[in-house]
Amino acid sequence: MFAQQIDTQPGPSSLRDSTFLEEKAFQSRTVLIFGTVTDTLASETVRKLLALDADSDAPITVIVSSPGGHLESGDAIHDVVRFISAPVNMVGTGWVGSAATHLFLGAPRERRYCLPQTRFLIHQPSGGAGGSASDMALQAKEIIKARERIAQVISRETGQPIERVRMDIERDLWMSAGDAVAYGLVSRIIQHKRELDPR
Repeated sequence: MFAQQIDTQPGPSSLRDSTFLEEKAFQSRTVLIFGTVTDTLASETVRKLLALDADSDAPITVIVSSPGGHLESGDAIHDVVRFISAPVNMVGTGWVGSAATHLFLGAPRERRYCLPQTRFLIHQPSGGAGGSASDMALQAKEIIKARERIAQVISRETGQPIERVRMDIERDLWMSAGDAVAYGLVSRIIQHKRELDPR
């Protein structure tokens, strides 16, 4: 007996629904960053930020729920958030980890918020070094440089001493919403969009 095959490909109706929801989010100047941080996600996010910035100087809200991913893709979003003229409100929800925490720190501290159940994760970058001994040595040097760069950004954006940050990212450091506020990752915990800075 054969199991009935279920078509998992999105049909015209679901594609229309997805397009409609994307348009509504765009009209409300909201950008969603959900899932693993990849070059594709970074490209889509940067395009949206640039388009919204060109449209108006009104604030943009970026909602983040991501375990992290590719560090340099997170760099791209982090830097463009700082590059554009429109102010960006970052709102964490679910979990914000690793490269997602890095892009989250692109907004100034007073514009970094989270919902009550959000968890945050900071740690040093990891890499699967392979190849020849000289290639592995080069990769190790790059990871060390990336670790120091991450530590400098976290220290700058939270106000924590660089020595403490270097120690904190040696291992996974998980934080609750309250812990993240105390650490300086987040300015405050909110429960409703009306609590965002309207300016």
